[in-house]
Amino acid sequence: MGVPLDAVMTQPVQQTVPFQALPPEAPLAMPVQDLHAVPDMEGRARTPSTSPATIGLRRFLVIGSALALTAFGAWRTHKVLDANGTSILGVVMLVLFVALFLWIALAFTSSLAGFVSLITRGGLGLGITRSGPLPTLRSRTALLLPTYNEPPHRVMAGLKAIYTSLCETGQVDAFDVFILSDTTNPDVWVEEEAAFLALRAQTGGENRIFYRRRHNNVERKAGNVGEWVRRFGGAYDQMVTLDADSVMSGETLVRMAGAMERNPGVGLIQTLPVIVGGTTLFARLQQFAGRVYGPVIAHGIAWWHGSEGNYWGHNAIIRTKAFAGQAGLPHVPGRKPFGGHILSHDFVEAALMRRGGWAIHMVPGLDGSYEESPPSLTDVAIRDRRWCQGNLQHVKVLPTRKLHWISRMHMVVGIGAYVTSPLWLVFLLTGILISLQAHFEHPEYFGDTKLLYPHWPHVDPVQAKYVFIGTMAILLAPKLLAYIALIFDRATCKGCGGAIRAAASVVVETLIGGLIAPIAMLIQTSGVLSILSGHDSGWNTQKRDDGGVPFMIVVRQYAKFTIFGLLLGAGAWVVSPSLFFWMTPVLLGLVFSIPLVVMTSSRDVGQSFKKAGLLLVPEETHPPDVLLKTERAVEEDHGPSLPHDALRALRADAGLLQAHAAMLPAPRKAGDPINPDQLVGLLKVSEAPSLSVLEEQLTTKEKAAVLGCAEGVAAISRLPA
Repeated sequence: MGVPLDAVMTQPVQQTVPFQALPPEAPLAMPVQDLHAVPDMEGRARTPSTSPATIGLRRFLVIGSALALTAFGAWRTHKVLDANGTSILGVVMLVLFVALFLWIALAFTSSLAGFVSLITRGGLGLGITRSGPLPTLRSRTALLLPTYNEPPHRVMAGLKAIYTSLCETGQVDAFDVFILSDTTNPDVWVEEEAAFLALRAQTGGENRIFYRRRHNNVERKAGNVGEWVRRFGGAYDQMVTLDADSVMSGETLVRMAGAMERNPGVGLIQTLPVIVGGTTLFARLQQFAGRVYGPVIAHGIAWWHGSEGNYWGHNAIIRTKAFAGQAGLPHVPGRKPFGGHILSHDFVEAALMRRGGWAIHMVPGLDGSYEESPPSLTDVAIRDRRWCQGNLQHVKVLPTRKLHWISRMHMVVGIGAYVTSPLWLVFLLTGILISLQAHFEHPEYFGDTKLLYPHWPHVDPVQAKYVFIGTMAILLAPKLLAYIALIFDRATCKGCGGAIRAAASVVVETLIGGLIAPIAMLIQTSGVLSILSGHDSGWNTQKRDDGGVPFMIVVRQYAKFTIFGLLLGAGAWVVSPSLFFWMTPVLLGLVFSIPLVVMTSSRDVGQSFKKAGLLLVPEETHPPDVLLKTERAVEEDHGPSLPHDALRALRADAGLLQAHAAMLPAPRKAGDPINPDQLVGLLKVSEAPSLSVLEEQLTTKEKAAVLGCAEGVAAISRLPA
């Protein structure tokens, strides 16, 4: 039988100071913003001092060139479709072409700007340097790691690496670490507490590493961070937001904090996180694409976004008073999925801070920022469903008063990232209908008017070929630009296996990515339709280990795509064999979706590509020190070996039990909301003859509620095994 809580609490305390999981509170007001009112600029200028002097010209070049390309493409497409006049289907297809071509044209012109910035070693600014002495910090920065039912050992391993790296800079005293738990699984919760205590013991960070679990996790991650700001934000000049899989080097964190000190008008600095740790083929494809193509894209948007950058929700440093003063998110009107609290909060928080006069910058030239990728297409689909709902919800934020037009553009681009999938599908089907119409409709050569010469209807195949080649060139050009930039960077090129292997990897990624694209198109289309029909995405834990999925589950999930591909192919063949062959790239991806998902989700296949020297990235061929520290921390588990079940884990470790009791919220007061799960759970505890019987009777919610009050923990500790 375990040690009773009453006995634990009366035992002599071995520590010289009482156990404290949190520092003293330093409240900071964070008012909810009125999206219909003029923001309080507090004397700040409308244009930040850190905005580049040539920002207007940069935007004209990028956006103007994209519009010019789109106009030219529309004119050529009009020549293809309506060589003999206009038709309803032709107009529909032309409108869709303009919308979709503008999307890829902007990506091309932005990447072209990014290519120039990258090869000229740009992408920094704000006085940040890649090397040289570190600045001496005068401010205090909090590292915030929100976690939701994540594997605690993996989370703490990343924090241990970050903390150790900070210690090596000699400026760890300028940083505190906060683990902000929204975990609902009671077993994971207690495991988190044990891992937190072990992390403190291993690092000696009792006064700098803190843990807090919310017992009512309203508004998800935005609410989690907002609650911290309101309780502790007053003690910190800056905060760095992390994801559960984030790793950042101490040197990078110090340079970012130094840049915030030098630029008091900057509200947020976003880094470019490099994807690492991929083992499955899908994760390695994402990892390679992010590492090789990502810098060109990121340098491009940083070049023309200027001080109106965006926020990706993690691996960024934020001025706490700017966030508190401008980023208190309201609930948008209406019911779910469009109403309620704002899901994709990061875009909106950045837009509101910029609306309040704070500069938002992306600094892609600063390395030392890392994250992981979902291991399979299925896991990306789960995450994308939530992102899709959040981005579509931005429709209700777009009318906000005094938003900068670039901030509105960020939201429109975010919405378009998902709306373009159903548009591509409609574009594809419209093309089939046009071919079908041409196949079965008998044209009138003279019409009602007597003419000397007939009016021959035709679709110009030569023009169509030129439009297709031009579209594909613009679509693939960013990858070619990224490869050329890679050749100019000898160290990175060597880390990717050399020029030849890197080129082969680009081809492999392009081919497999092209096969996956139609599957992703249908997944996103179904997600958009599901959201528009009123279905909420929920909140699921992201999978971060290998992507292995049982074969029959893959069959059940992707058989519909295979069937759709077969029907689409049959229809195209009936209309025209030439149309069928033009559609082959789309049809192959859909028809072979099941084996494609199985193959890309396989760790063994991913590792075989690695052994062949394909899809390599420098972070795995020459790992940075902070990533090596993370790997060692994952491999070295110095924490206590405890039962996985929370009830038995608390009974097995008196120190953990005492710490758990010390971290519980204050007892309920009269008039506070009643927790029915806690009432039922306490009743079950009082009636249970043993712990074994209780384990079978408690639901997950009841178990968490009982462990969330001192009365329940004490009662459980007294039960016989």
